Amino acid sequence: MSKSQSPDAVIIGAGVVGAACAYYAGRAGLSVAVVDRGPVAGGTTGAGEGNLLVSDKEPGPELDLALLSVRLWRDLAALLPADVEYEAKGGLVVAPGPTALKALRAFAEGQRAAGVETAEVPGDGLRALEPHLAGGLAGGLHYPQDSQVQPARAAARLLAASGAAVHLGEEVTGILRTPSGAVRGVRTARRDLIAPAVVNAAGTWGGAVAALAGTELPVRPRRGFVLVTEPLPRVVRHKVYAADYVADVASGSAALQSSAVVEGTPAGPVLIGATRERVGFDRSPSTEALRRLAAQTAALFPVLTDVRVLRAYHGFRPYLPDHLPAIGPDPRVPGLLHACGHEGAGIGLAPATGLLIAAALTGEPAGGVDPAPFRPERFDGTPDPGRRENTP
Repeated sequence: MSKSQSPDAVIIGAGVVGAACAYYAGRAGLSVAVVDRGPVAGGTTGAGEGNLLVSDKEPGPELDLALLSVRLWRDLAALLPADVEYEAKGGLVVAPGPTALKALRAFAEGQRAAGVETAEVPGDGLRALEPHLAGGLAGGLHYPQDSQVQPARAAARLLAASGAAVHLGEEVTGILRTPSGAVRGVRTARRDLIAPAVVNAAGTWGGAVAALAGTELPVRPRRGFVLVTEPLPRVVRHKVYAADYVADVASGSAALQSSAVVEGTPAGPVLIGATRERVGFDRSPSTEALRRLAAQTAALFPVLTDVRVLRAYHGFRPYLPDHLPAIGPDPRVPGLLHACGHEGAGIGLAPATGLLIAAALTGEPAGGVDPAPFRPERFDGTPDPGRRENTP
């Protein structure tokens, strides 16, 4: 086993959140090493659709984080290569009837007060934005700040731009600690990486990494499926989803939930989500989940009814009980920081998360976002609703 040169921080996880932490730490003048048991974007990031959303977030800490990230992604898009496929396409949330539209209006009113740009679209105006939408919808809300990125490429490009030393295919088997209990690095089968700070950006496996450090974080997997169609002309212009998606995102239910989220891509295929269910790390295909997605999508975009689906894939979102990520220092283990538990919003929230982590590492101000709601120790003494779920 070799000892590597000591960086200022070791980041566990080479997904988009870990890559963003490395990027902003590097920009702050810190030397960083990133270690992952698999490839870049080999976990949740690689199974994501690339959503950069404000439209699905109610006023509060997560929306504040999302609004900051929207601005940061815009800046990053100007710096990163074009193959990250950043698109400021905007989002369109549609309501099938007047009751749902009334709820959307109330939701949007609170968002506007928090700084979200949104405008109501009447039912007869929806097709001006999306010509292939189904008829008979009551109306919707347009969110110009919603955007999209190709997540695996974005993670790779952020990581490359960070200047970090990257160690892939190396599972962290231990968190090294001093006699006083503070972290002093990590151990893999190949090396010890010695550093005064360790950042847990391990996504769905964030709870397991916390346990290696002798603490607890109740991160659990929430499975989701995505359908990918054959390449098409740009039949879907925005990110379009039904109003019930907002409720699904906020729900803590373990049962299968599905609501159509449909978007085109620069390469041509249409991406179709989203389902949510807590089934541990069960990787079995779910015919029911895929059937629901197909039916809901055809109802929203009849033009897609007979389009070929080339493949379906799934991933596991890192879920925390209060739907907020854990970001920042863990006072229970000096030198340990967390950047995980973003559920399905990690790609969108990655830049602001990286900025908060860099601020914590350097002692600088946190970019205008209050880090207190994301405290990792906030779950102390609370029941862990996912404690019976299986491990990977």
